[in-house]
Amino acid sequence: MVRLDFDIGLRYEIADAPADFIFNVHAARTASQSVVSETLATTPGVRHHLHADPATGTRFLRAQAGPGAFELLYSATVDIDHHRESPVRLEEVPIARIPPQVLTYMYPSRYCPSDQLRRYAGREFGHLRPGYWRVLAIGEWVRQRIAFVPGSSHDGTSALDTLIAQQGVCRDFAHLMICLCRALNIPARFVSGIDYGAPPSMGPPDFHAYVEAFLGERWYLFDPTGVSPPMGLVRIGTGRDAADVSFATMFGSMKSFPPVIRVAAIEDAAAGFVLPAHSADAVSTSDEPRFAAASY
Repeated sequence: MVRLDFDIGLRYEIADAPADFIFNVHAARTASQSVVSETLATTPGVRHHLHADPATGTRFLRAQAGPGAFELLYSATVDIDHHRESPVRLEEVPIARIPPQVLTYMYPSRYCPSDQLRRYAGREFGHLRPGYWRVLAIGEWVRQRIAFVPGSSHDGTSALDTLIAQQGVCRDFAHLMICLCRALNIPARFVSGIDYGAPPSMGPPDFHAYVEAFLGERWYLFDPTGVSPPMGLVRIGTGRDAADVSFATMFGSMKSFPPVIRVAAIEDAAAGFVLPAHSADAVSTSDEPRFAAASY
């Protein structure tokens, strides 16, 4: 079991009319991730409404604030119970047996036009044995060919743009890996969150994006950036790509400032809490129970 404690601070300067926000900063409540405690504060205090997606556990906060400075601070402690599996046991699922809940993650999406990369993905990875090791090879391929360059992409950058530019940030790495997996008929999805264990040389903590691929009967974690161990990933939002789980969507005229994030791991052997570490096992924090295979 891993216990992580974190804070997220967001700050805005709103122009001369009220602005609306949809935030996605709350830790998801899932079968594998328990929210031990959490607090939310805004300055000034504003009315807000929180609702959750029953399928993924993603939680969205709606709020409206008037002109002037507006700040949001969310703090949480979460416990993550990881499922481990030997990679040799994880096979790709034939299309005829993919559960209905998973089918949406096979289709092209806004940032992941997988239909345009089918021939490319087939040439690069079609010769590899299907299963966990092929998905891992796709992640390694992205890591080796794409340079991590802060500020090198923007809100409109797609997986194709990243493939051409050969640089990007974590969301770009995730989009490209997802795109290549789907091009090979491997269901893959985008997860936004917080990561523990990134090297200090990468700068202050920030939101992080990673990938889940559906293998066997679960979603398994992959981080194509390689910046932190999968055991150190907190789940906030789960979707087809970044368009589904932006940490903040703003409606109105304002200036936004970089998020301020703190994350710490709590080690307590007596209580069963260990520090996040890399593992040779496949790791899952799937937000759904084990699926029953589809049948005709």
